[in-house]
Amino acid sequence: MKNRRAASVLPPVLVGITGLALWEGAVTVFEIKEFLLPKPSSIWAQLIDEWGVLRHATWETGKIAISGLLIGILLGVLLALITNRFKVLNDGLTPFAIAVNATPIVALAPIFNVWFGLTGTFSNQAVVIAVVFFPVFINTAKGLNEVHPNEIELMHSYASGDWTILREVRIPNALPFFANSLRLAAPLSVIAAIVAEYFGGPQDRIGNVITSSAGFAKYDVAWAAIAMASGLGLLLFGSALVTERLSMPWRISGEEIKEN
Repeated sequence: MKNRRAASVLPPVLVGITGLALWEGAVTVFEIKEFLLPKPSSIWAQLIDEWGVLRHATWETGKIAISGLLIGILLGVLLALITNRFKVLNDGLTPFAIAVNATPIVALAPIFNVWFGLTGTFSNQAVVIAVVFFPVFINTAKGLNEVHPNEIELMHSYASGDWTILREVRIPNALPFFANSLRLAAPLSVIAAIVAEYFGGPQDRIGNVITSSAGFAKYDVAWAAIAMASGLGLLLFGSALVTERLSMPWRISGEEIKEN
C-alpha cells in the first residue's frame, strides 16, 4: 500500500520539478524580462524576503476561504436534506440552483460590498459562501434523490421510516456526490476569496498583495503571493481528499481490492 501511494505521488512531483527547471531555463536562455515572467529562483528569493507579509496575507485570506467553505458546505447540505424531505421544494429549488450556479458568482462581489460594507470581511466571505454553496447543494441533493427504487422498497418491506431510509440509504448514497463537490469547492473557495479581495476589503490579504505588487512592478513578489495562494488551495484540496477517505473507508477498500 505504501509503495502504491509513493508511486502515485512521485509522477506529479517529478512533473513539477521538471516544469520549474524548464521555466528557469527558458527565462534564462531566451532572456525573458522579469516583468513578463520572473524566474522561479527570483520568486523563491522574494518568498523568503517577504515571508512575514506573505504569511500574514495567506493567513487572513485563508480564514475567509475556510470559514466561507465551511458555512457554504453546511448550508448546502442542510438545504439538500430539506429539499429531499419536501418534493415540491426539490422540484422548484434544484433547477433554480443549477441556473444560478451557471452564472459568474464572483461578479456579485461589488454588490455584496454595497450590501455588507466595503471595508468589512463579510462581503468577501459571502462571495466564498455563494461559490461553495451551489455545487455542494446540487451534488448532495442529486445523491440523496438518485437512490435505486429497489433499495427504497426493501427498506419499506422492513417497515423502515423516512428517517431510517435517509440515514441508512440516502446519506451513504449521497456521500460520493458530496465528496466530488467538496473536491471542487475546496480550491474554488480560495479563488473566490482572492477575486473578492480585488473589489474591496482590508488591504492585508493575498489579493491586495498581488494587485499592489503588480502595480509597483514588483512582479516577483506578486508571483510569490500567487505561489502562496496555490499552496493554500492545495492544502484545502488535500483536506477534502482526507475527508473523503475518512467518511467513505469502504470505497477506498473496494478500490484497493479491485486493484489487487
